Parts: sequence; structure tokens; C-alpha cells
Amino acid sequence: MSANDNATPMLRLWVPCDSAALAVGADAVADALQSLAALQGVSLALVRNGSRGQLWLETLVEVDTPHGRVAFGPVMPEDVAALWPALCAEARGEASAHPLRHGLAAQMPYLALQERLTFARVGLTDPLSLDDYAAHGGWAGLKAAAAMAPADILHQVTHSGLRGRGGAAFPAGIKWRTVAHAAGETKYIVCNADEGDSGTFADRMLMEGDPCLLIEGMAIAALAVGATEGYVYVRSEYPHAVATLREAVARAEAAGWLGADVAGSGRAFRLQVRMGAGSYVCGEETAMLESLEGRRGIVRAKPPLPAVHGLFGCPTVINNVLTFAAVPTLLARGADFYRGYGVGRSHGTLPFQLGGNIRHGGLVEKAFGLTLRELVFGFGGGTASGRPVKAIQIGGPLGAYVPESQWDVPLDYEAYAAIGAVVGHGGVVVHDDTADMAQLARYAFAFCALESCGKCTPCRIGSTRGVEVIDRIVLHRTNPVVRHQQLELLRDLCDTMIGGSLCAMGSMTPYPVLSALDHYPADFGLDAAPLAAPAEEATR
Repeated sequence: MSANDNATPMLRLWVPCDSAALAVGADAVADALQSLAALQGVSLALVRNGSRGQLWLETLVEVDTPHGRVAFGPVMPEDVAALWPALCAEARGEASAHPLRHGLAAQMPYLALQERLTFARVGLTDPLSLDDYAAHGGWAGLKAAAAMAPADILHQVTHSGLRGRGGAAFPAGIKWRTVAHAAGETKYIVCNADEGDSGTFADRMLMEGDPCLLIEGMAIAALAVGATEGYVYVRSEYPHAVATLREAVARAEAAGWLGADVAGSGRAFRLQVRMGAGSYVCGEETAMLESLEGRRGIVRAKPPLPAVHGLFGCPTVINNVLTFAAVPTLLARGADFYRGYGVGRSHGTLPFQLGGNIRHGGLVEKAFGLTLRELVFGFGGGTASGRPVKAIQIGGPLGAYVPESQWDVPLDYEAYAAIGAVVGHGGVVVHDDTADMAQLARYAFAFCALESCGKCTPCRIGSTRGVEVIDRIVLHRTNPVVRHQQLELLRDLCDTMIGGSLCAMGSMTPYPVLSALDHYPADFGLDAAPLAAPAEEATR
């Protein structure tokens, strides 16, 4: 294609600016495309979008064609020269036969089989373009909220059945109503974006790919409860998300979506972005509040609840990114629309994140009710190693390991609670048959020992003792008496941590330990069932 090729229209391309794409050379791909266009005198409109969530295809380059956006990936910088003729042909409406071509992006099975509500715009738009955001339905929820009484907003959020997506799954409407009715002239909205669970990246993807959605959701919450100030607390490992959010906040305030007169409502709401100092325990809401107030992030005893006595002692709504990001859709399209997705008491959708030993890692937004088998094999394609899947951990490093016998349990909060597991933030980490579950159980304790804030004894000391106990179990695999004694001690220790810890850091650490022990006893040197030694043998 050359400058005098009148048959070819201007090229319009999309190259992701998401951190996952940047890590594999997206900036270099964008530079190579711009250099080639300049060299050939071609008019190029290059949009830096969010990631579509098919992380094994990054960098995913899309080209505008008469039929829609056609995707190519994974594109490396060295692929650009050979790819260029195909991009030009597609722009003219001529299908190419390039080996990296995947056809129309919207029709790729991985995307077409999803129900994208929260991530509807991510990958489609320029994350920092307010016009692009509005053209794809943005601000509709906030406009609706600005014309409603606070009680009506609260009714919509409550009736939708939205539950917190950070892990606890507490009904958002009840939390918001508590703050709205709490006494206090000053109230706050705080977004906990300290996404520290292994295998989770949905918060980051949304903050980098559609930051205005989070801003809109928090502004709606402010109108509902009467808050005038808000904070987004982002983990220090997400510098790109922090920069994107800060720019988006500045643009939203300049356009009147934040500030003294939110969306023409006559009510004020200002938003600040704060970066954490690198503490896993600050994912717990009260430890995060301590950090926001300038102190070391340690857990507070409850009560009082943050909804009554939160940031700086004032009533505070605390939700995570995905919870706030779900609100604009349910306000714009109605609570019944949102409630229509899901099963049982688990309403709406959840962006599941596939990681670990998996062929097609990425983000899948689906309504509650699908299964791990559908996620890991239908979307994920099985293991990257090609070996059989042995265990799947869901819910972060403190989530249970789910064996094959439970892969067909519907993914909803109550069904997973019934099997001793948690859906959590939707992070799914896959392990193949080479995984040593005893060592993974040990890692759960070691992780807790490293990240514990140290305030309560069961978590601080129990995690350290847990590492020692598992080491003794492994060391004495051939000694049934010692092994039985240590197994009893391990279960007692887990009971103490579950019942006595101040927060989920200590009370959930036993989940991966006990699930590994119960479902994979052979890795601990046990028979098919947990060891129950005869009384006379145990007393020798």
C-alpha cells in the first residue's frame, strides 16, 4: 500500500495499552505500525484500547473494515512488516489469509460466548475518551441517578441483588442503606482496588480499560448515600492503572461528571486516587482504612462497622472495583434486567479470571451458574502443559482447591459455600497432575505468615506453626504414629485459625490447607481417606 493507492481508505487500528499487552511489547508494535505508515505516507488513526481479555493473543491488533473490526494476534514487533499488507487489504474489505488472522473480533468464540455487562466496553473504546465512553452508553446510569431520589437509587441497587464482588458477597444495597441512614454530616465512598489475590486481574483490566465506569459507579453511590468525597485505593503494583485513573478523574471533573455539581444533580462529589504501600492485608477493608488515614495497615476489630464508623470515623461505603462497576448498568437498564442474570441468590455476572497452568488464560465474564469445567476446558482449553488438570484453586491464595468431583458444581455463592469453597473475586488458578498438594498447602501457611498484619495471635503464630506441622507430616510420611499426631495437630490449628482470627487473612488460610488434605491425601503420604490411626497405635 502506498500514498497514491486511492483504493485503500485510511487505516484505523486498535492496539491495547493494557499492562498485560505492554508486558509483551504492545508499545513496540504500535511504534512499528506508526513508523511503517509514515514511511509509506499512509494516513493512520491508531487507538490505544483496553485488552479484550484474550491474554494469550496479546498483542491483539484490530483493523477497522467495512464488515467490522478484524483481529490479528499475537502480534510481535517483528511481525508488523509482514502483517501490513493484510491490514491494508482488510481495510479495503478484502479478507486476507494471514496466519495471525482471527476474523471479526466480536465473533471470536471466546468473546461471543460471554455475557459482558461490566466489561461491555473494555477493548472497544479509548479508555480516556469521554466521548467514546458516552457513545457506547457511558454516563446513562449516572444521568438516571441524578434525576432520582436517594431512596429510589437504594431501592434499585437492593432489588438488583448485587452482592459485593470482593469476596465476602455482602448485599451492596444493605451496606449502602446503612451508610445512608447513619448519623454524620460527612460520609465517604471508598473503592478497595488493592487486588492482591493470585490469579486475579479484573480490577486492573477495568481501571486501565474503562476507568470512567468505576468513576460513574462511585458517583452513583455518592448520590445514593449523601457522600461528598471518595477515594480509590489502588495497590502499588498497578502504576499504569493509577496513572490512567487519575487522568480519567481529572477529565470527568472538568466535564462536570464529578465536582461541585455531579451530572447536574446539584450535589457535590470529589474523587481522589491513592496508591497503597504494598500490603496484601490492606485488601481487608479496615486495614485499608488504616492505610488511607496514614497509619500502618493493620486490621481493626469490628464492631463498629465501617458503614457506621469508617474513614476518619465517618460512615463509609466500601466496595471493590467490580461492585461499583456493576452499578451503572443496573441503573441504566433497570434492576430487573441485572437481576435476570445468574442463579439463586447470585445475581448478575462475574468476570472470572483464568490463570496458572492454562492454555488460554484471560478474562471471561459470565452469569453465575456456569461450572469450573466449562470455564477451564470450554474457555481455557485445558492446561498449557497438555497434562491432565489435577486441582483448581478459586478465590485467591486463601481459596480452596477444588477436585474433579466438584468441577460441575454451579459457580454461585451458596453452592460453593456448601462444599467448603468460595467464589471470591473470581480468580481461577489451574494446576496439572505434577502439582504437589502438600507443598501447595505449605505455601498457604507460608504466604499467611509473610503477609499477616500481626495483630491477632491465631493468624500471626498459627501460620508459622502450620508451616512447621506440614514439614513434619512430609518428613514422617513412613511413620504412621507421628504422622497421625501431626495431622490431628494440623486440624486443631486450622479450627483455631478459622474461629479465632480477626479477619479473613487468618480465618481463610485453612481453606486451601484442608481442601488439599481432604481431596489429595496421597500427596501427604496418606491413603485414599484422611488417616485415622487405631487408638492403641497412636499411644505407643
